[in-house]
Amino acid sequence: MSSLLRKIIIIGICSFFFVYFFLRKPSMMHALSDIKTSKDAIALIPTSVSQIESRTAQSLEQAKQALQKILDIPDDQRTYANTAAALDQLNAFSNAAINASAIATLELVHPDEAVRNAARAAVLEAQNWFIDHIATNRQLYKAFKAYVDGNAHKEDLSDEQQRFLQETMKEFTRAGLDKSDEELAAIQKIKKELVQLEQDFDKNIAHDQSKITVDVDGLTGLSDDFIKNLLKAEDGKYIIGIDYPTYMQVMENCTNGVTRKNLWHAYMNRAYPANAQLLQKIVAKRAELAQILGFKSFAAFELDTEMVQSPERAEHFLNDINQKGQKKAAQEFIKFTATMPSSVALTVDGKLNPWDWLFVKNQYKKSALSLDENKIAEYFPMQHTIDSLLKIYEQFFNLSFKQLPVSGLWDADVKMIEVIDNATGKTIGYLFLDLYPRPNKYNHACEHTMVPATYDEQGNPNLGVVIVVANFPKPTIDKPSLLQLKNVTTFFHEFGHAMHALLGRTHMASFAGASVKRDFVEMPSQMLEEWLWDPEILKMVSHHYQTGESLSDELIATILPTRMYDSGFFITRQMCLAKLALECFNDGSSVDLDALYKKIFNQTMYRTEYIPADHFYAAFGHLTGYGARYYGYMWSKVFAHDLFHAIKKEGLLNPEVGRRYVNAVIGKGGSKDPNDLLKDFLGREPNQDAFLHDMGLL
Repeated sequence: MSSLLRKIIIIGICSFFFVYFFLRKPSMMHALSDIKTSKDAIALIPTSVSQIESRTAQSLEQAKQALQKILDIPDDQRTYANTAAALDQLNAFSNAAINASAIATLELVHPDEAVRNAARAAVLEAQNWFIDHIATNRQLYKAFKAYVDGNAHKEDLSDEQQRFLQETMKEFTRAGLDKSDEELAAIQKIKKELVQLEQDFDKNIAHDQSKITVDVDGLTGLSDDFIKNLLKAEDGKYIIGIDYPTYMQVMENCTNGVTRKNLWHAYMNRAYPANAQLLQKIVAKRAELAQILGFKSFAAFELDTEMVQSPERAEHFLNDINQKGQKKAAQEFIKFTATMPSSVALTVDGKLNPWDWLFVKNQYKKSALSLDENKIAEYFPMQHTIDSLLKIYEQFFNLSFKQLPVSGLWDADVKMIEVIDNATGKTIGYLFLDLYPRPNKYNHACEHTMVPATYDEQGNPNLGVVIVVANFPKPTIDKPSLLQLKNVTTFFHEFGHAMHALLGRTHMASFAGASVKRDFVEMPSQMLEEWLWDPEILKMVSHHYQTGESLSDELIATILPTRMYDSGFFITRQMCLAKLALECFNDGSSVDLDALYKKIFNQTMYRTEYIPADHFYAAFGHLTGYGARYYGYMWSKVFAHDLFHAIKKEGLLNPEVGRRYVNAVIGKGGSKDPNDLLKDFLGREPNQDAFLHDMGLL
């Protein structure tokens, strides 16, 4: 994702960046510099339906004025400032495309349905406006091309500015602006249809409130604290929902096989059958779009400008990793099933049912590795854990985090943090944390950039604003929220995205923060996850909620082997998802989703029974945002391990290497090719050695 314009054009969905248009500014071109204080950051977020609607109307009106100003400039008077930089600013108002603006964030987190619906309508209106006036605007393309072909040759442009010109021209072409009027009209129509289809797909996942009910006998193996937090139905049975923390607790710990099976069925059929029908339409529309643009498939279109460059190369990468993962998974299967719990039995052909995998793995972890995740969670009370993790980020990146009082947001539990650069003593941005589950909230974890971190025309830093959303267990009457190690890792991961957003400060807003190629965007966050496998870091972060003690050396010695104890299962599952996403959009305009999923499941999920009632793809939200590019998680993970080992040699808390990492890698945002960023930091070509070692694949 080398520019925001590219996001608009490739994905066809561009959330308008509603930043402060309503604050008496004569021009939207300076809006990115409007965040001066925490009050400004809070004011970004609307509090009512009427406020959403009025801001949307004002935003679009000012966007129209800014666009017209660019178009009205005579070609012989075009400069970088009045054409390229102006377009960059215009694109910045759709920053972090897809769903990351302040208004769009409300659709994911706000408890009021009317506000969520208003936010969704506003985003849809803005997306359609950008499709009409930016992504398919031939007049804008000609104006930009006139500058690139003319006066750009007379100006002394920086490497970042030159890259912006090259990438923007490339994406104008990829948008079909060199096509006939008839073809361009078709492109415009398809993109609008995709906006609606993809919004509906995501909405159906978020709003699925499926649940099962069980009596007390169906809860065996689950902790008293977990059971206390469950709601009860009118008949007195316990209600188990499908939010991710609840699902994982039950699937890993419940000794009742019927409960696990029933919850698995509910979870794997979220948003089904509605999303199966929507996905068929999305596949068809994306294939049609790619064909008009001259590509043999939508996957070929999407991957053409990514690091991997082609579906064939992505497939080769996935097959190679899958082959290595299968060998490791085979070893794990033998170990995990050597002594199986009483509620688990292999199928007639010697496979595990899918609802038993997580339980079997966890039981092996408890017995063979002497590790009880719930016991380890006692060392990670949420507030202390987050405070400790922030200290690690503070030390490595030479930052300070200051929690600020905040009120009047969508939920009383939302926190706000000021981020300060210790080198200058200046604030670089603000961070919101929304960490507890509630009805109709986005039910996984993510980071959204509301305002990108940039420089103004004089080279002064503009403040960024981001939010981290998660769904961690809420505290009980007698216990604080206790995080399992995977929850700690999740927070570290998403906070890594936040750091990328705030420290990736560029002159071009289109390159700011995580506006990088999609198959590189997960590298910084996955790299920072690796901190949690270091014994010293584990001691720093852990703090028993009752005794205050850190993890002992003995407990740490039981944790470290779990880094790779199920890496084969992890990798093959990731291969299943990545191959599904790739082939879903690489096989033409019509795909039999059940047949495709069955084929890939059997290719990747080692000795796991395929169940025809499994419609996981209907709730695979990455199919809208990531499209064919889910392979990028594993692709970037390879680089993440390579960089982590290089950093560890110099010290995981060493601010000097932290500053070098910022300056050479994440501080560049998308202003430089990721391949060059990696080589600049490593001093060599990256390789898979560290990844294969850490995953136990050698």
